[in-house]
Amino acid sequence: MRIGRLNHVGVAVPSIEAAKDTYRTLYGVPESDITHTWEMPAQGVRVAFVNVANSQIELIEPLGENSPLIKFLEKNPAGGQHHVCFEVADIHAAAADMKAQGAIVLGEPRLGAHGTLVIFIHPKNSNGVLIELMQTPHEGAH
Repeated sequence: MRIGRLNHVGVAVPSIEAAKDTYRTLYGVPESDITHTWEMPAQGVRVAFVNVANSQIELIEPLGENSPLIKFLEKNPAGGQHHVCFEVADIHAAAADMKAQGAIVLGEPRLGAHGTLVIFIHPKNSNGVLIELMQTPHEGAH
């Protein structure tokens, strides 16, 4: 298995609307390059994407008291980089390869914000960075 292109950088935020405003006003991202916000109850998050020339920034906000982002934001109240996401051709093969190499795969493949399957690799295996691997999305996905 080899990682593909960088798909996005995930940024945990206490407020997606405030974060969107930052990208519009401070960084000049036009409204048309910022997606609507939607909820992913199974993941415990609200999500929006900021489209930039060569990638995306995924804004993620906790949804509910059991969101996996709660602890992250307790440690980083203003928010911060949560993960880096790379595309892979086959998520099941990637998960099997990661496990075979001794990496800690967090959970089983599940549906991500782009509508394709994803897995997460524990930061202990990647120099302290949480890595998301996602099956390459089809054309027109978020």
